[in-house]
Amino acid sequence: MGYFLYKGLKKPLIFFGLKDKYIYYAMSSAVGGLVTIAILSSLFGIFGMLIGGAIGGTGIFLSYKTQDSKGLYNKTKNEEELHIMPIKFKNVKLLAKK
Repeated sequence: MGYFLYKGLKKPLIFFGLKDKYIYYAMSSAVGGLVTIAILSSLFGIFGMLIGGAIGGTGIFLSYKTQDSKGLYNKTKNEEELHIMPIKFKNVKLLAKK
């Protein structure tokens, strides 16, 4: 009896377009927004609820934007490097077969 290997096993977890660690960022923003709503609504009423909802919604929005700009994995960007790729070899002897 053999074991089946599922093809999507090593892919990152995706939930509503968010991948892997950004799911946890958005979830913590949502929970933080709910706590902020609870605290500010007791202090300021409906106006505090709107402010708390805006804070939570902004956190979720920023987690989407951060995922789009930075990506899932750490990437190093070297914008000061210059790579020159030759179009053709100028030395014909390199291309000649022996």
